[in-house]
Amino acid sequence: MRTALTERQEGVQPNLAGHLEHHARAFPDKPAIIHPDGTEAGGGIRYRTLTYGALQEQVEALAAGFLRSGIGRGTKTVLMAPPGPDLFALAFALFRVGAVPVVVDPGMGVRRMLHCYRAVGAEAFIGPPAAHAVRVLSRRTFASARIRVTVGRRWFWGGHTLDGLRRPAPSADDAATAGAPESRPAGGDDLLMIGFTTGSTGPAKGVEYTHRMAAATARGIASAHRRSREEVSLVTLPLYGILDLVFGSTLVVAPVAPARVAGAEPGPVVAALARFEVNTMFASPALLRVLGEHLRRQPTALPALRCVVSGGAPVPADVVAVLRDVLDEAAEIHTTYGATEALPISSLESAEVLGETAARAARGEGTCVGRPVPGVDVRIVRTTDGPLPYWEPALTVPPGEVGEIAVAGDTVSRRYHAAPAADAQHKIQEHPADGGPDRLWHRTGDLGSLDGAGRLWFAGRRTQRVTTAEGDLHTVRCEGVFNAHPLVRRTALVGVGAAGVQRPVLCVETEPGTGRAQWRTLVTELRQLAAGHPQTRHVQDFLRHPAFPVDPRHNAKIGRERLARWAGRRLGRGARRRRTALRAIPLAGWAYLLLGAVRPFHSPVLTALWWTDVFLSVVVHAAQIPTALPRGRAAGRGTAATVGLTMLYGATWWRTLPPGAPAHRSTDTETGTVTGEGTA
Repeated sequence: MRTALTERQEGVQPNLAGHLEHHARAFPDKPAIIHPDGTEAGGGIRYRTLTYGALQEQVEALAAGFLRSGIGRGTKTVLMAPPGPDLFALAFALFRVGAVPVVVDPGMGVRRMLHCYRAVGAEAFIGPPAAHAVRVLSRRTFASARIRVTVGRRWFWGGHTLDGLRRPAPSADDAATAGAPESRPAGGDDLLMIGFTTGSTGPAKGVEYTHRMAAATARGIASAHRRSREEVSLVTLPLYGILDLVFGSTLVVAPVAPARVAGAEPGPVVAALARFEVNTMFASPALLRVLGEHLRRQPTALPALRCVVSGGAPVPADVVAVLRDVLDEAAEIHTTYGATEALPISSLESAEVLGETAARAARGEGTCVGRPVPGVDVRIVRTTDGPLPYWEPALTVPPGEVGEIAVAGDTVSRRYHAAPAADAQHKIQEHPADGGPDRLWHRTGDLGSLDGAGRLWFAGRRTQRVTTAEGDLHTVRCEGVFNAHPLVRRTALVGVGAAGVQRPVLCVETEPGTGRAQWRTLVTELRQLAAGHPQTRHVQDFLRHPAFPVDPRHNAKIGRERLARWAGRRLGRGARRRRTALRAIPLAGWAYLLLGAVRPFHSPVLTALWWTDVFLSVVVHAAQIPTALPRGRAAGRGTAATVGLTMLYGATWWRTLPPGAPAHRSTDTETGTVTGEGTA
């Protein structure tokens, strides 16, 4: 199977828009975009088709309109448009004139979006009326956006409309001037686009894409998944459709909201797959889960679907197994690994997942994400939170050992936009000893290892590792052990407390219908699983959570930072309740002493208990004072206060002070937590 990329490997057209123009000339009547357009009389979704020839006409008209309006080479342009043909026509028109679209995921929320736009300082703004209303209300953020284009009806803010830009120039002379080619068209290492990371594990960063990088990305995907121009592809993330148009295939815009894919209705998606005989589709694990469950309930033959690709987060083995069961046996199911800064990095087919790697994940080895795609080099470097400015051989870790994943190749972005601090943190410059060309390595922020077969294993995010006194715990490696339990939907390991002495806590989402009695039994079984694996044996706290916070783009990356704060609050409340209950014991003892002193007991048994209480409350508590004094001083308590509180509460007070080792462990059957509080 051939594509324009393989036929023109060196690129007759250096500008990415040249691929679309080539296809429009070669097969103008071929469907380029099939997109939802309202509802039919029977209630179903109505679709419209735009051919390559018609799409190219729109791109050329918009490109001429952009040049007339002042949008040209290097103009940073906010691009916000609903999924559909307008979005793709606008993107390729901007590519054609050399402008630089600025793309931010609307799912990250208005506040984060505004922060991203403020960091870029765009000179033009293209969006629907609602987006322009936000722009007007945020004048300082968009102060540099002198050119405004409304996709739809323009209100009071002035500027251009999309329909107006599509119209021909007022005169032939103006048209000739506006459409005149520049001395050198944008392409190669020129800036193509600025796309922002999701910000799910830190501040969102603007990633610079070049024309060369985008072409290399398309080649990598075509090679890894055998893409061709003859295919029909369904896309759930609209901007991925740009690659389909580069391939020359037909793209079907899925009837889903890109920011809410986990809540998508699977029925219309399945109907689109069948109706248009879709060959390939890309979706997040969250969408594939609901899609697989729907096909299990309502089997539907999809013989044309030969390749399903998932990405954005680790794909659970049970999701792969369900898809393998409901799809045609000839269909391939690929799990891909990549980053906003480097896409794709590696790929793995379901046969290896179900045949080998899923079982190893359940033993705590991590999630296998496959072999690096052609053109991408992968190294594992030592784990550190500081910068690594220059490459040296000592950075690499031994085979099989976990470290940070670093990648290099044409698909890797060389820099962030106007963020030198982020570049310093994530880029490693290599000067080869043999005098070859310099290479730039990108630190993904992900932890992983390489096995003997050259496969990459994902262990979790570097910033989300749990740093205990006994060493680091890697989230994905630990979670794989517990996710194998049939009552567990998914888990998230978080650390509570200061770095270096964190308390590992496992947050658990259970399968629907799991009752409280089952949860108590499950906690015991999870603790047994933890004890059976070296990397999880220190996990003793288990908290049940109703629904994990996830990233907006893929609805799959777990917000472990938010869960860690939640777990800290839960453990704090539980510890306070247990501390209050425990301290009630010595208080009851002092009350019994006071009662016996005021009204002596006549019963020999009660009198014996009173003298026993004297020994415990006075003698034992007093004997604890030498041990309590240094802890009291470490906590900022004076000598008198430490003596008084120790005599009153005994070990239920001083053992809660640093560096206090727990005297014994007790389990909260509702949360599954283990406390180290001592008793008098």
